[in-house]
Amino acid sequence: MRPALLFMALTALAACGADGAPIRPTTNLGISIGPNGIIPNASVKVKKGPVTITVGN
Repeated sequence: MRPALLFMALTALAACGADGAPIRPTTNLGISIGPNGIIPNASVKVKKGPVTITVGN
């Protein structure tokens, strides 16, 4: 739980532009249908320079 809260706080800080120009997160949402039923997929990616952080599938 703590790492997720820390990530969200750092993402919010970067998104508001407090440390420079704002960065925009990229989201990916989807639904997979297979023999195990319907499975939702979601991910959020933040990229700044050579560093990329992805949370989710």
